[in-house]
Amino acid sequence: MKGRKSIKQVLTFAFLLLTFALISSCDYNRRSTGWQYFDDMVNSPAYESYTPNPNFGDGKTMQPPVAGTIPRGMVPYPYEKTDEDRALAAKTLVNDVEMTTLNLDRGERMYGIYCMQCHGEKGEGQGSLFTSKKYPYPPASLLSEKMMVNPEADIYHVITVGHGVMGAHGSMINPDDRWRIAMYIKEELQK
Repeated sequence: MKGRKSIKQVLTFAFLLLTFALISSCDYNRRSTGWQYFDDMVNSPAYESYTPNPNFGDGKTMQPPVAGTIPRGMVPYPYEKTDEDRALAAKTLVNDVEMTTLNLDRGERMYGIYCMQCHGEKGEGQGSLFTSKKYPYPPASLLSEKMMVNPEADIYHVITVGHGVMGAHGSMINPDDRWRIAMYIKEELQK
């Protein structure tokens, strides 16, 4: 009986000790984060982007990209917004997007998103921005004689870098969708 009582006392003592340990390990002061075991997890040794940094020669943390590198997913466009480059692009660029109804439908959808507000639903240059007088310059008609003879590559180039008062859309529309828009203009609007 004495052995049982001592086991019971030991278990009771162990339970009380464990309860005390659990309760005392909790910090109920909400103004404190508690104990810090690894100081570098609370106070980061990393430098912030715009802070001085003695590890670099120019003393800046944010460094420019390495010369000659391009962002992932970006394809450099070799032509600029000049008449010479427009003519060269019209002669040399080739549309690799296959002519399918799916691609024409996608081209129509992209035209509706990016082009229709200025050039109009039918491409006549009477888009809602111009007809509502919000945009004072008349957009080019895609149905003019000049545009009818221009190849798809010319339309692709103008979408990419812009022309006249039209801004560049190359950063907003991926290359395949630019080709699909040009294909839609040639095959559906100009037929």
